[in-house]
Amino acid sequence: MTSLTSDKPRSIIPAIGNVTSALQPLAPVIIRVTTGLLMVPHGAQKLFGAFGGYGLEGTAGWLESIGFAPGFVFALLIGLLEFVGGLMLTVGLLTRPVAAAVLVFMAVAVSTHIPAGYFWNNGGFEMPLMWGLLALTVLIQGGGKFSVDRKIGYEF
Repeated sequence: MTSLTSDKPRSIIPAIGNVTSALQPLAPVIIRVTTGLLMVPHGAQKLFGAFGGYGLEGTAGWLESIGFAPGFVFALLIGLLEFVGGLMLTVGLLTRPVAAAVLVFMAVAVSTHIPAGYFWNNGGFEMPLMWGLLALTVLIQGGGKFSVDRKIGYEF
């Protein structure tokens, strides 16, 4: 008989419950690695003009046009955070400091995009909010079991 006070709900489809229970320890790794890998191309756009990006000069000009001067310094910092920081999140190196930096960057991005509303297709803050919440999740969880941080024995 199943207790009504059990903390764990019964799975409607037990086979799926078994799979998700087995994979649950990988969820933090999936979030960290995916967040890192998805950031890298954005940094490549800003640093190198890859994937249809504007490179440092174009990004710097845009940043200055919205009030972030000196644009080149901000473009370089943001590009490095997304590109190098994305790689660091992917492997779990200095995970929490990088996630904290991304969280701060995304808080600024959210505040910058608020006047355009919520939806990203209209220039709203939807995507920076999502990125910020992912960064917050990684910041809270840390590098985890499958990370360079864990391998070197330091949790930052």
